[in-house]
Amino acid sequence: MSKLVAFAAIQGGYKVVSQVEGELEKALQTYDASTKIGFPNTAYYLPVIYSLTGMKCETLEDLKKPMAFARGLLPPHVKGANHLPYLGPLLDAGMAGIFAYEVKEALRILREPDFYVVGEDPDIEAGKIWVGPADDTILRKRGVEFVDGSAPGFAAIVGAAPDAATAKMIVEDYQKKSLYIFCAANHNGKTVIEQCLEAGMQVGWSTRIVPFGPDISSAVFALGFANRAAMAFGGVEPGDYRKILMYNKNRIFAFVNALGDVGTEWAVAAAGAVNWGFPTLADTDIPEILPTGICTYEHVVANVPHTEICQKSVEVRGLKINITEIDIPCAFGPAFEGERVRGGDLYCQMGGGKTQCTELVKMAEMSEIEDGKVIIVGKDIGDMKEGETLPLGIFIQIAGREFQTDFEPIMERQIHHLINYIQGIMHIGQRDISWVRVSKAAIEKGFTLKDIGVVLHAKFHQDFKKIVDKVQVTLYTNKEDVDKLTAWARSEYKVRDERVDKMTDEDVDTFYSCTLCQSFAPSHVCTVSPERTGLCGAYNWMDCKASFEINPTGPNQPVLKGKVLDPKRGRFEGVDEFIKKASKGAVETYNFYSMVHAPMTTCGCCECIAAMLPSCNGIMTVGRDYSGDTPSGMKFTTLAGVMGGGASSPGFVGHSKFNVTQKKFILGDGGLLRMVWMPKMLKDELYDKINIRGKEMGVENFADMIADETVGITEEDILPFLQEKGHPALTMEPLIG
Repeated sequence: MSKLVAFAAIQGGYKVVSQVEGELEKALQTYDASTKIGFPNTAYYLPVIYSLTGMKCETLEDLKKPMAFARGLLPPHVKGANHLPYLGPLLDAGMAGIFAYEVKEALRILREPDFYVVGEDPDIEAGKIWVGPADDTILRKRGVEFVDGSAPGFAAIVGAAPDAATAKMIVEDYQKKSLYIFCAANHNGKTVIEQCLEAGMQVGWSTRIVPFGPDISSAVFALGFANRAAMAFGGVEPGDYRKILMYNKNRIFAFVNALGDVGTEWAVAAAGAVNWGFPTLADTDIPEILPTGICTYEHVVANVPHTEICQKSVEVRGLKINITEIDIPCAFGPAFEGERVRGGDLYCQMGGGKTQCTELVKMAEMSEIEDGKVIIVGKDIGDMKEGETLPLGIFIQIAGREFQTDFEPIMERQIHHLINYIQGIMHIGQRDISWVRVSKAAIEKGFTLKDIGVVLHAKFHQDFKKIVDKVQVTLYTNKEDVDKLTAWARSEYKVRDERVDKMTDEDVDTFYSCTLCQSFAPSHVCTVSPERTGLCGAYNWMDCKASFEINPTGPNQPVLKGKVLDPKRGRFEGVDEFIKKASKGAVETYNFYSMVHAPMTTCGCCECIAAMLPSCNGIMTVGRDYSGDTPSGMKFTTLAGVMGGGASSPGFVGHSKFNVTQKKFILGDGGLLRMVWMPKMLKDELYDKINIRGKEMGVENFADMIADETVGITEEDILPFLQEKGHPALTMEPLIG
């Protein structure tokens, strides 16, 4: 603990307490001791003193007791040698200063009853800028917002910015994040509130820019408001100081921005705020208190640039922002998720086999990215003509104190439904097989690619505020950039998939559901196990487990597998119970390891679709990125249309690429050795893994036995090849029997 910090705060405590003792003595000489004092229109007396000590200050005489209490809190002065770097003495000095400031404000109201405006908003025309302490009507109206989360917290700004433009930038930044801005104190006679007025801004409770007062003592009104919220909405009893302070630390997410030179009177106020768990961030070079302890993270942070002070404050306080309004030209919401963009409505598209469309989320360091920044690299939609296509790479970087790399695929999967929330935009698939279709109606409203970034930034903050502090989005439309991102993304997907390689379904008692795609396929319920990854390819068992930890009420719910009803085909009593309920009775049962007998339901987001080839006594599979004909007589798009609506279709099943080489892949039908055809691009991608799995099943170089489109695209074409290679499927028991 810096000796300079301790000196400033403790010296400030002595200075403020002595000053207010003098003011109180003067008031007692001027007025009768029984003179009524207090803040107007409130039942909470002087709320900081009342809430923390239970003292009801109603007269001048009553003020002697809290001042004596404040004097008793003052710690010994800092020693020149053997300074003990403890936070405790600073907290005591700070609390003493806060008590004294509240008494000081009560004395001001006694002396100048018209100094503060009564009501929500100042009367600028009459020169009445300062609103002073909130009355109980304002508390009830505004305080509930801090309880229900519609106001995530408040920034207490003391002092003034270098100029009006900077003040406007800082205050608007907090407004955009739905925070209240409580303003007090001046720096060299200038206040942030006066700067806001100079910049043409409206101030008052109605705009969440609250002008408490011109002096540092009026900052106590912010703490009083917070404590009254704890009593009014948290049910904390007056005098239970520990619960009051803990309520504020855990429920009222506030912090102090000190703009200007921090003297001893500001220092003691900052030390006092730490008792509430409210840190201070300054734009000047002051001694810092960086270790955690009382506050969630750091206590005092110095030299914060004005362009960064908002985001840095949010980060240090551990505040999670809930952005409720999204600034895009199209309507936005879950009601549009199931909307289709059909041929006649289509303006342009990205991905879907016509171009490459890839999505990747990566964790970033706080210093690496700028929150809310959306970068377009290449052409935007405004540069396209109707009917054109573009490649698209969506690269999202997320930073957060509580963020983990395990959460990357969970966040990545959200891209699907969040883009679908935009009216007139349709999104299908995920990872490197995504497809975005943009309607003419959306273009007419002014939709651009940047709007995708705006939506993802806002909703990641809103839906994952526990783990997200910063989001930056980059959208690539140049082919070389998209190809580069795709190569990197595929290596990341590989690493993620390999995390569950060694796990088996027998190792766990719990599987996880995924119902993200029910907007398109209402009866589809994907169940993810260690050996049955999500058919979209984005979620494996560990991903779902992490997703449930992030969002316990989300689409990935734990499913107790219960009694094993069929170990060969993979049917479980607990899963049956779950899917019957989740599909609203449309599906009563399915098997994890069979495509012939009651296979798992399939939606249009699957990476691959497998189909029986009866003449070859085997199966084929085709990936979304292959647009040619297949031995089943249907292209991928036709297959997806036939059985991708959430049905369980015997003889067909959707699955991920990774699932092909998992040990339980259609094990109930003979396993991977049934595979007789797949597109060359898919076979090349899985070549080594296919050979490893084939060898485990007793067949060397199995990938070379699988036909592809270079051999043929009908069963008649490929059968001679299979016979020549001695494919094991030809000698297995009949697939249908």
